[in-house]
Amino acid sequence: MSISISSLTKNYGEQVVLNNISFQIGTGEVVGFLGPNGAGKTTTMKILTGALGYNTGSVKICGFEVSENALKTKSFVGYLPELNPLYSEMYIKEYLLFVADTYGLGKAKNARVLELIDKVGLRPEFHKKIGQLSKGYRQRVGLAQALIPNPKVLILDEPTTGLDPNQLEEIRSLIREIGKERTVLLSTHIMQEIKAICNRVIVINKGEIAADYPDISKIKLFDENSFHFEVEFASQTQEIETLEKIISVKSIDNNHFIIIASADIRANIFDFAVKTNNKILTIKEIERSMEEVFRSLTK
Repeated sequence: MSISISSLTKNYGEQVVLNNISFQIGTGEVVGFLGPNGAGKTTTMKILTGALGYNTGSVKICGFEVSENALKTKSFVGYLPELNPLYSEMYIKEYLLFVADTYGLGKAKNARVLELIDKVGLRPEFHKKIGQLSKGYRQRVGLAQALIPNPKVLILDEPTTGLDPNQLEEIRSLIREIGKERTVLLSTHIMQEIKAICNRVIVINKGEIAADYPDISKIKLFDENSFHFEVEFASQTQEIETLEKIISVKSIDNNHFIIIASADIRANIFDFAVKTNNKILTIKEIERSMEEVFRSLTK
């Protein structure tokens, strides 16, 4: 496994920031790390990069315990923090060469920097200082610096915060492309980012893992006890409320109703139609948005 966390706990004094969390991420996965602000996302990521210690548990990168192999595990990781720390007075190539020197790339650094400038789409702004770039291009510079050591694991903390719609799509496409070659853990509290980029999502809330969905496409979006139905002839709410297991009935008009029940009552609704000599035109489960699903996990 590229990332393996087992029974990880982190305290700040008496405050428990991470409470006995565990998860594993394999090679080639693009995983969304979703949770509200203060849930423990950034703390977990800093621990994975070796920038922050932990109290108990095990944290491994590519099979090596982070606390015992700091330099080795850091060599496996590329990290883009939420507040991208760049030197605004340096030119793009100048800055990336500087970062390459910190990794000891030697003679290979120039070729590697030019390769990444093209890979992340920085060529059109190549002549500019970092301080002259839009936020979208500054994020590209941040991704390039994170990729310089050719990491096996890429950790991105809120990589699309503050971008406009065009910049968002550009960075999303870039992350998806990068994710084909390595393990990516992407932190966000925005559901759209998960849907647009990731194939798996881990939900953290109040320092604990609330859910882990291995396949985001299979997340249950339907509430089996909520239904919308339409009848041919007008009916009264009071008639429907007499059905068993009904919690509430909302009338959109005299032909359209929303029902919340304590169980699946589709058979009851059909019996009601027969009894009242009515016809059901439509009946369907109510689909919840992805945002509603994850809001329910992070209350």
